Amino acid sequence: MAEGAEAFDAIVEVGGGTGAITQALANRNPEARLVVFELSEQLADGLHARFPHAQVVAGAFHENVSVLHDLPPKTVVVSGLPFRSLPARIVRPTVDALADVLRADQARRLVQFSYRLRAPFAAPADFVWRRVCTVWRNAPPANVWELHGKPVSA
Repeated sequence: MAEGAEAFDAIVEVGGGTGAITQALANRNPEARLVVFELSEQLADGLHARFPHAQVVAGAFHENVSVLHDLPPKTVVVSGLPFRSLPARIVRPTVDALADVLRADQARRLVQFSYRLRAPFAAPADFVWRRVCTVWRNAPPANVWELHGKPVSA
């Protein structure tokens, strides 16, 4: 599931959890700047211990997004957050913050893992979802989605 995050100068993971995806991201992209957000302070401490080279941010992404002010243009955001089951009071500001990060450069993408067949959340008007693949080796199978800005028409 980490394949979609290759060829970027920075990787931002939203919801690092126990670090399974973080490990794959770090292995595949050892030169990329890695920033990991994790809501649970205990899990964030574990991530910091496992990935001392990463910038681990304990707390909600939308409340701490200011730490990303100096990201390079070639940045990918990776998320496994269960948007369809989170309360709207969390989803809306998180989606808004993600969109702001992506809008900073047309090359930026969100790679989102989901266990559902429909898009993880309603895309902002200037973005579009694309289902990249289904990872059948995962239990349950996971869909990999990519969110990117709509092409600007001339």
